[in-house]
Amino acid sequence: MTEQQVKQIILRELPAIMQSDREVREFILRLSREQFADKQETGNRFDRLLDELRRDREEQTRRWDENQQTINEMLASLQKHDRKWDENQQTINETLKSIEALSHKHDSTIGAIGARWGLYSEQSFRNALKGILEESFNVQVMNISDYDDQGEVFGRPDQVELDVIIKDGMLILCETKSSMSKSDLYTFERKVRFYEKRHGRKATRMLVISPMVDPRAQGVAEKLGIQVYSGAYNVDPATFAPEPEGGA
Repeated sequence: MTEQQVKQIILRELPAIMQSDREVREFILRLSREQFADKQETGNRFDRLLDELRRDREEQTRRWDENQQTINEMLASLQKHDRKWDENQQTINETLKSIEALSHKHDSTIGAIGARWGLYSEQSFRNALKGILEESFNVQVMNISDYDDQGEVFGRPDQVELDVIIKDGMLILCETKSSMSKSDLYTFERKVRFYEKRHGRKATRMLVISPMVDPRAQGVAEKLGIQVYSGAYNVDPATFAPEPEGGA
C-alpha cells in the first residue's frame, strides 16, 4: 500500500473515527493544539491585542492633550506679548504726540516772540532814526499811512505805510523791516509809486533798512534802483520762502 493510499484512507475514515472514538479524538486535538491555538487561547490573544491597542490609543491621546496644552500655552504667551507690544506702541505713539504738540507749541511761541521782536525792533529803529535825524540834522521824518482803495499795491484795498524823510526839498522814501525778500522789494517799489501818484511828488531816493536780506534780492534792488542797508548779506536763501518775482 502506498503512502498516497494511506492518506486517502485516513481522510476517508478519520471523521467517523473521531466521532466514535474519544481517545483518537483527543489525540488529534492534542496534535492540533501544538500547531494551532484553540478558541480560548485565540480569544485571549485577541483580548491582549485589543488591550495593547487601547493602551496605545490612550497614550497617544495623552500625548496629544499634552501637546495641545503646550500649544495653547504658547499661543497665550504670544497673545500676552502682543498685548504688551500694543500697549508699548500706544505709549510710544502718545509720547510722540506729546512731543509733537510740545514742539508745535514751542514753534508757535518762538514764532510769536520772533514776530513781536521784529515789530518792536522795526518800531524802535524807526523811532531812533526819527529822533536822530530830526534833532541833530534838522530833517523831517514822517510815517505816512494812506489807504489804497484801488488795490494798486497789494492787489486789494489796504493801508499802505511808508517812512518819509524830507530834507531841503529832497524826498527819501524808506522801508524798515526785520527781514526782506525779493517780493518785499517789489512791494516796496509799488508803495513808492503809489505814494508818488497820490502825493504828486517824485522820490529822490528809495531806501530799505533790514538786518536780514535775501541774497537773491540784491539784483532786484539794483534793477529797481533801491538802496539796501543790511548787516547780514550772507543769509541762507532757504530762510526766505520762494515767491514769484513781481508778487505781493
